[in-house]
Amino acid sequence: MQKYVCDVCGYVYDPAVGDEENGIAPGTSFGDLPDDWVCPVCGVDKDSFSQE
Repeated sequence: MQKYVCDVCGYVYDPAVGDEENGIAPGTSFGDLPDDWVCPVCGVDKDSFSQE
């Protein structure tokens, strides 16, 4: 699965790792993230991410 990087702070969302601190299980693709998910570092929405 493709990784995505936050254009604002550089956080990398890795589907293999997920975002367990925010309820996102490992194996969750970026496209399957909830619409209200935000960058856990800087708080911007998914529209501010680009494919790595």
